[in-house]
Amino acid sequence: MEKTIALPRQEQRLRMSYEEFLTWADEDVHAEWVDGEVIIHMPPKTRHQDVVGFLHKLLGIFVDFFRLGKLLTAPYEMKIDPPDGPAREPDLLFIAQENLARLTENRLEGPANLIIEVISDDSVSRDRSEKFYEYQAAGVREYWIIDPRPGTERADFWVLDAAGRYQPAPADEDGVYRSTVVPGFWLRVDWLWAEELPDPLRTFAEIAGPTQVMEALQELVAR
Repeated sequence: MEKTIALPRQEQRLRMSYEEFLTWADEDVHAEWVDGEVIIHMPPKTRHQDVVGFLHKLLGIFVDFFRLGKLLTAPYEMKIDPPDGPAREPDLLFIAQENLARLTENRLEGPANLIIEVISDDSVSRDRSEKFYEYQAAGVREYWIIDPRPGTERADFWVLDAAGRYQPAPADEDGVYRSTVVPGFWLRVDWLWAEELPDPLRTFAEIAGPTQVMEALQELVAR
C-alpha cells in the first residue's frame, strides 16, 4: 500500500488493518486507527500549537519536578484495549508513576491517567463525542477538552466516577481547575485564552508554591 506523502488539506481516511497501519505509519504522520480505518489529521493551526506547547511545558515541568510519572505529546500512539481497540494519538497524555509499565518502545498499551485534547476545526465532534466515549470506556480517569479557537473559547474537564462514567468537574468560582490525577496541579483557565500565554516556568512556580518546591529540592539533594 502506497503512502500519501503530501500533507492533507482536510481530514483523510484510508481503509486498512491495524497491522497494515503499523507498517504504513511513521513518526512524521499524525494519524489514528479506528475500526479498520486510518484518520489522517489536518496540520494544526498556530493557536492550537501554542496552547499544546504551553500545557506540555507547564505540566511537564510539574510532573518531572515532583517525579509523578511521564507526560507525552502527539504524535504518540495510545492503543486502547489491545488488540482490536482504537489507536489514538492524543495531544497530551499523562501516565502516573505506578502505570509506567504500560509504556513500550513504540506506544502506550492501555489507557493514560490523563488525556488533554486541544480542539481544532476538524476535531470538534471527534474530541467531544468519539474520543469522549472511547476514553470513558477505556478507563482514562481524567479528560480535558480545550477549545482555544477565537470566539469559541471553552475548557471542559471530565472525571470518571465510581461507575466508570465521566462526570463534569468544572473550575471553581475563581476559574481554577484542580486535577484529580496529578497531585497538587491546578490550572487557571483564563491563562489559556491570553493573547500572550504565560511563561511556563513562572507559572509552575506559582502553582507549586515556594514551600513545596523547597521540600522537593531538599528531598532530591538527600538522595
